[in-house]
Amino acid sequence: MADSNITKKALAAALRELLEESSFEKVNVAQICERCGMNRKSFYYHFKDKYDLVNWIFDTDFIALVQKSPDDRWSFLEMVCFYFYENRNFYRKALKVKGQNSLSEHFREFLQPLLHDHLQKIIGKDDVHPMCIDFISDSFLCAIERWLMSSDCMPADQFIAILKSLTQSVSIEVCRNMNLSVSPNP
Repeated sequence: MADSNITKKALAAALRELLEESSFEKVNVAQICERCGMNRKSFYYHFKDKYDLVNWIFDTDFIALVQKSPDDRWSFLEMVCFYFYENRNFYRKALKVKGQNSLSEHFREFLQPLLHDHLQKIIGKDDVHPMCIDFISDSFLCAIERWLMSSDCMPADQFIAILKSLTQSVSIEVCRNMNLSVSPNP
């Protein structure tokens, strides 16, 4: 098992290096293997294709974040945003790819169960409508993608401040319209 992770990490490092030099579309499996001194058979033993490798990188990094995750939702969001900002060159290129097996689709699939559990707690119901989950996951993914893809990508702390302010303002307005009392402090 340890050898498997060493191989996967070497392939991941090679892909990250290659994406510093070229677009995702121009990088192929042969280049990844050559960069880390492995053969294609080793690559295909561990991954179906380069998309699978990108998704493994994302999963591995996100599992590490989740394991370090504080219970506070904002702290977790901050951690995620700082991670994406620090790795924005890699994710800018990976998120440009759309369609089947793309990171965008993989990220959406990753988010949906997390959001489902979170929305169950907020709404207080076990049966959260799938449209609600799609709406929130698509909104979050779109916000992250637009932020990272922006030519003048603002620092993570500024992006988080905008998200917090917007979320708080919208929440207060929704509660006002429903005639609920709400405190403006998070």
